[in-house]
Amino acid sequence: MTNKTDTDADETHHLPADMSFEQALGELEQIVQDLERGQLDLDAAIQAYERGTLLKAHCDSKLKEAQLRVDKITVGLDGNVSVEPAALD
Repeated sequence: MTNKTDTDADETHHLPADMSFEQALGELEQIVQDLERGQLDLDAAIQAYERGTLLKAHCDSKLKEAQLRVDKITVGLDGNVSVEPAALD
């Protein structure tokens, strides 16, 4: 069974600020595969799960950022600025 080191434990709770959506998603997919295989000992599985929750939150945040960038900014006849949500569905 796989066991994590103390350095790996520190990385469990911190994500690089510049981590891309694709990097986070790729790592999250690997964690899911590792957990599904059942080859991790209990502590490693818990650490992987904790890191997975951070990665999921990071992916959610990146998707929200992308949504804001895609939203359409409009200026009405009265000069008021508004944002129309992008139709991504």
